Amino acid sequence: MSLNNLCILRLSAIGDVCHAMALVQRIRHHWPDCRITWVIGKIEHQLVGDIPGIRFVVFDKKQGRAAYQRLKTELAGEVFDALLLMQVAFRANLAARQIRARRKIGFDWQRSKELHWWFTDTRIAPQRHAHVLDGFMAFADAIGVPPVEKPQWHIPIPKEHREWADTQAKGLGKFVIISPAASKAERNWLPERYAQVADYLHQKGFTVVLCGGPAKLDRELADKIKQHTNIVQEDYVGKTNLKQLLALIERAELVIAPDTGPAHMATTVGTPVIGLYAHSNPRRTGPYLDLDKVVSVYDQVVEEQKGKSWQELPWGTRVKGGDLMARIQAGTVVEQIDKLLLTNKICPVSEPC
Repeated sequence: MSLNNLCILRLSAIGDVCHAMALVQRIRHHWPDCRITWVIGKIEHQLVGDIPGIRFVVFDKKQGRAAYQRLKTELAGEVFDALLLMQVAFRANLAARQIRARRKIGFDWQRSKELHWWFTDTRIAPQRHAHVLDGFMAFADAIGVPPVEKPQWHIPIPKEHREWADTQAKGLGKFVIISPAASKAERNWLPERYAQVADYLHQKGFTVVLCGGPAKLDRELADKIKQHTNIVQEDYVGKTNLKQLLALIERAELVIAPDTGPAHMATTVGTPVIGLYAHSNPRRTGPYLDLDKVVSVYDQVVEEQKGKSWQELPWGTRVKGGDLMARIQAGTVVEQIDKLLLTNKICPVSEPC
């Protein structure tokens, strides 16, 4: 039996919102008449907020206490059949208190943090070694939505942004995007190694471009990369909105990135991703359709720091260190590029796909 009125609470971040989109599409596919309200962060709303048939309520954490009151006011008088509380951060838990629902469904005990269990009355089934996306899909299981063979995303891209990306792509030819910056500096790879990979891609006939957000960290890392190579044809760092970036990623042959939003955006449009990982287990947080392409040193580092293999540790265990990404060698990333070339997952200018 389908629900009539459902609320989803997932505020951030870009990658997790991309994972949540697969859940939303699964629900919409099987229950097209279900009214869905999604409480979402301000920046993340810019990426998915134009999905037809979904009511979005923006929660701007920068407003502080006023954000909670605004949420309570906007949803006053409504009682949802269920609230899917898909975020364990304390601010998300507090936001859930402003929402009335007959059932409030949260994560299982193992994944509950920051008093998450106090704000829910039902928990999803525990999962062993589940990717974040699969963890979200367990919420659909909990409300009786049938499973799907393969996740779907269908994030709209407005005509003007597609046209902008078409114009850019015409001038670039076959291009690869390097999106070098994660949200924290310790998760970023070395600029000189990004440059080495860029030079290799150039030798193979690809145009290389840089993408990223407007943050100071993104800008500084992009500038350092360009100090080590002169083959970067376009630098889009801080110059695109999320829709333009998604449209550009859709036209790229490949994205190379650490654990950052554009890597997961690429998954939603079917562009291959080589993910670079050291601090978190890519089996949990890596690009969902490209886990076989990840370049990771996590397994070695976690065993060194914890004295156990990742299989013996709590799922989601992170490792610490400011220089861990330096363990990833440029040659290992080049090997992954060569594998993609060999299987025609990406094709240089000289060869048709």
